[in-house]
Amino acid sequence: MTLEEVVGCNVTDKKMETVSQALEELLAAAQRQDCLTVGVYESAKLMNVDPDSVVLCVLATDEEDEDDIALQIHFTLIQAFCCDNDINILRVSGLRRLAQVLGEPSTADSNANEPKDLHCILVTQNPQCQPFKCQALQDVGEYCEESRCKNQWVPCVSLQER
Repeated sequence: MTLEEVVGCNVTDKKMETVSQALEELLAAAQRQDCLTVGVYESAKLMNVDPDSVVLCVLATDEEDEDDIALQIHFTLIQAFCCDNDINILRVSGLRRLAQVLGEPSTADSNANEPKDLHCILVTQNPQCQPFKCQALQDVGEYCEESRCKNQWVPCVSLQER
């Protein structure tokens, strides 16, 4: 490994950590402002009706989801739609941490309530309300744009357990 590769890896790791923290902040803030759509089907419905309201699409999986062909087909279609409509996309691993950030149970609770489908989450803008803006959204958006410039159309981020 060359010095450039080692330094490049450290910079990439720090950037990834910064983006994952910004994503957590963004999702928590969007949830407080009721600007989240959670679930593959709910997200698809919203994007079909009002794609201009979507500012970020988060596609989340863990290793056990990699063999789920139906989910991968949904992701492919959602990614294509987002690219066609200039919607930033981010692939995320760490569903358990994502559930923690959103205050969702990761398994069925004692009342047999199933956990929400966190595989697809949309951050939206409500035109009737004040525009949803925060530094975290800008940071995540810049990361997505930088990744596209490097020909990585769907950048990946890993959320770490805390």
